[in-house]
Amino acid sequence: MTWKVVLGSADGSGSRMANPQTQPKSAPPTGDRVRVLVVDDEPSICKALCIALSEEGYEAIAAHTGESALAIIRNEHLDVMIVDLRINDMRGDVIFEVAAGHQPHLRYQTLFITGDITDRAAKLIEACHCNMLPKPFDLHDVFAAIAELTPRSKDQTA
Repeated sequence: MTWKVVLGSADGSGSRMANPQTQPKSAPPTGDRVRVLVVDDEPSICKALCIALSEEGYEAIAAHTGESALAIIRNEHLDVMIVDLRINDMRGDVIFEVAAGHQPHLRYQTLFITGDITDRAAKLIEACHCNMLPKPFDLHDVFAAIAELTPRSKDQTA
């Protein structure tokens, strides 16, 4: 099995992990893979999610900072975003609002993941009207949530 890893460039655009030999499993059977941005300042979580998503047939893009996430959001089309609420340089709800401004469909196609279970965190996520999974999470729950958020292909809706 061959893995392709493209690390963040000088513009801070993040990293990618993709297995070109993997056929989509959970992702809809379109000609293109569903692009999922994973934003988390914990590299191990980003890496694990990107590997798991790639194995499920998604194109996973990782961003470890809010600034690198915003660079990706401004320059690349994304289908779904997974974002941690607490990131060192920027809160996840701020990233979400900027993302929704640049790519309006992300307002309805974002999943929050967080270990912050305070009332304030719940209110921030609730204000975004997004689903949330608490850390630690089960990958099956992540896949199910992404499948619900994934845009339908033209073939499936026709």
